Amino acid sequence: MRLRSRAPEAYVALLALAAALVLWQAASRGADWRTVGLLAALHLLAEWQFSNLWPTRVVLTLGSIVIMAALIIVGPLPSTLVALTSIVPPVHIPLVKRIFNASQAVLCTVAAGTAYVLLGGPVGPGFGPDAFPRVLLPVLAMQAVYVVCNALLLSVVVRLSSGVPMWGLLRGVLLPSAAGYVAYGLFGLLLAALWLGGLGGFSAVLLLLPLFIARWVFAQYAAEKEAYEATVRALVQAVETKDVYTRGHSERVAQGSVMTARGIGMRQDRIESLRYAALLHDLGKISVPTRILQKTSRLDDGEFAAVQLHPVRGVEMVRDIDFLDEARRGILHHHERVDGLGYPMGLRGNDIPEFARVIAVADAFDAMTTVRSYRGARSVDEARRELERGRGTQFDPAFVESFLVGLDRDGWEVPEPLAPAPRRPRRGGLDLSSADAATAEDGGRRGDPSSTYQPGLPGAPGEAQ
Repeated sequence: MRLRSRAPEAYVALLALAAALVLWQAASRGADWRTVGLLAALHLLAEWQFSNLWPTRVVLTLGSIVIMAALIIVGPLPSTLVALTSIVPPVHIPLVKRIFNASQAVLCTVAAGTAYVLLGGPVGPGFGPDAFPRVLLPVLAMQAVYVVCNALLLSVVVRLSSGVPMWGLLRGVLLPSAAGYVAYGLFGLLLAALWLGGLGGFSAVLLLLPLFIARWVFAQYAAEKEAYEATVRALVQAVETKDVYTRGHSERVAQGSVMTARGIGMRQDRIESLRYAALLHDLGKISVPTRILQKTSRLDDGEFAAVQLHPVRGVEMVRDIDFLDEARRGILHHHERVDGLGYPMGLRGNDIPEFARVIAVADAFDAMTTVRSYRGARSVDEARRELERGRGTQFDPAFVESFLVGLDRDGWEVPEPLAPAPRRPRRGGLDLSSADAATAEDGGRRGDPSSTYQPGLPGAPGEAQ
């Protein structure tokens, strides 16, 4: 937190003074120092979260669980001494921020504890089996006050430091953290019940140790997901650097595929795998010469065949990446057609993997609504009509319907248009100067008017302009 003027500095000093007064009151009134000391050690451990053992970018603080339990076990004022350990963070930060963090924790703790007591929440020996369920309302109020106090103090210092409007800051802090703090409050209640029920400090082992382990497992999962994302992004970037006209295509196809999948009720784990397949559906184009991908005129038979191989090449490139699993079939078959005129295997209807049928719709739509080196873009309405025309021939009707419903609901962000390169017609060969919407190879070579799309192939034959 960088302080840009005297105002935030004065604000932090004022908070520190108020916190010091509260701490002086807590120390002067006496407390069960053994219990306070044990709770303070637990709070410090929870704030550090074993970060020295397992470094991670994931932050899942458990310190507020100990604070909420302390408010019930020893009361509001002694709990501020527990909160004071916030001044010792797990990473190096400037002293002024340490002071702010500790002052904020102390003041929010005493405010939350006061709300708890005022609503009749029992403290220490007064907390017994008969406390349930009447204690739930004071606990929820305690959590609410803590969250609001924390957000308010933080938003003021950010406002003074950077001029960002407070309401936006409050909303940004409160909304994401509210549910988590409520859950932590209930965990704090459970910790207090176990502690005061006779287990004492051992209750922390029973409750906090499983939470620490869960947090570590979550961190490992998050790190693994980050590694997956980094791998996929690197592969996508490798494809898109070959052709400026397809920048962002993979991401838009992934968004459209996810939109379609959610519309049909696909499971979340499969949606994530589908997203990877959509992001990597054109990976095999790395093996296609750039001169072919960016060609503005006709492709001969050999060039056309080279482009047709890109699904197979893509699967070969990711064959040993375990986490892609089902995604590989989506990559391999995204150019199949339900009428059997697609490639590389000419599969028909439901024999085409579900991922491939979903991707085909989003792929065709984005191909039509973006500029390519060999032609301009169609409007969203035109592309929509072409999708509807391809129902049951090129596309699975159910997935076209789901995509169009999502399109009406969410809209479609068309990228900034790039001017297509000037066409340089060449004699002979296949006429590939029209839009991607054209044909499986057999239908296209015959000029079959029912053939509509071949996303990613420069101007396949048979397309109506």
